[in-house]
Amino acid sequence: MKTKNLALFASGTGSNALSIIQHFEGNPKVNVAFILCNKTTAPIVERAKSLHQRVILCTNAEVEQPHFLVNLCKENEIDLIILAGFLRKIPTNLILAYPEKIINIHPSLLPKFGGAGMYGAHVHQAVKDANEKETGISIHYVSEEFDTGRIIAQFSVLLNSQDTIVTIQKKVQKLEQIHFARIIEQEIVENGK
Repeated sequence: MKTKNLALFASGTGSNALSIIQHFEGNPKVNVAFILCNKTTAPIVERAKSLHQRVILCTNAEVEQPHFLVNLCKENEIDLIILAGFLRKIPTNLILAYPEKIINIHPSLLPKFGGAGMYGAHVHQAVKDANEKETGISIHYVSEEFDTGRIIAQFSVLLNSQDTIVTIQKKVQKLEQIHFARIIEQEIVENGK
C-alpha cells in the first residue's frame, strides 16, 4: 500500500489534530503532509510547528476562492482531508474533487444538533437545553450541506442532570481523543481511503 498523505484542517487549539499527528507518528503508511489553519493566532499553529509539522496559513478569503484548496491539496498529493476543528464551510469544488475523502468530527450524535452554527459550545448548550440523556461524537464524510454526509462511526456517553456545558464538553472531548485517529486509520486500512 502506498503511503497515504493526510491534510489536517484546524482553526483552534488543535487537540484533535495533535492527537492524529501523534497517532500516525512513525507509521510508514500514513504521512501528515500539512496542517492548514485559517487563524494566525490559533494555538494549533505553534503546537504543530513544535512537532516539526508543516503549517500552511491561509485567509478566509483564500478558503472561499474557487480553486485555492483544490490546487493546494492536488499539489501536495493529498489522499484524505481531515477536518479537526476547522470552522469554515468547505467549498463545494473541494468536496467534488475529494468525494468521501473529507472526514469531519462533530460533537453530537447526528442528525441531532447539527447544521449551520452548530459547533463547540453551541452544540453542548443545545444538548443541555434539550435535557438529553446522552451525547457523543459523529465521525462523518463531508457533503455539501453541514453535517449531513454519510456517518462513518458514532460513539456516545451518558449525561446526567448535574452536567454543565463544561462537563459535557469534557466528556465529548474524551471520546474524540479515544476514537478519531483510530477511525481515520480504519478508513485508510479497511476501505482504502
